[in-house]
Amino acid sequence: MNQTLLALDLGTHTGWALRHLDGGITSGTEHFKPQRFEGGGMRYLRFKRWLTELKAMADGIDAVYFEEVRRHAGVDAAHAYGGFLATLTAWCEHHQIPYQGVPVGTIKKHATGKGRASKDEMIASVRARGFSPIDDNEADALALLHWALEQQGDQT
Repeated sequence: MNQTLLALDLGTHTGWALRHLDGGITSGTEHFKPQRFEGGGMRYLRFKRWLTELKAMADGIDAVYFEEVRRHAGVDAAHAYGGFLATLTAWCEHHQIPYQGVPVGTIKKHATGKGRASKDEMIASVRARGFSPIDDNEADALALLHWALEQQGDQT
């Protein structure tokens, strides 16, 4: 399967994993913490610009998968997630890129065999695949990318 896929763990610290056309995988964590003296919407504009830069660097993105969170520990996290989700889906629609949310429990069960796996267990499962995530956000994005690849019949 020759497709460029992007997997995202949305949030102020957005984990990302990108499967390139050649099968290579890159990943990381991008930070969108509000800057001093910035308006409330600026983090989302920076997120949108980052998505566009990533798309240009990858020479296009064929599909986007994101971690679908249904419950948040706090109101601020819920508001931030909603803003990132709205920005992402509008960006995908604008660029005509299909997107799909995947429940957190589905990703965790696929990665570890347990739908309620801890952050450390998620990091360990991704390390067992040969990756070195810097945090749980990157680990979650990598786990989601591998779920998406398996759904498409690609075992990269």
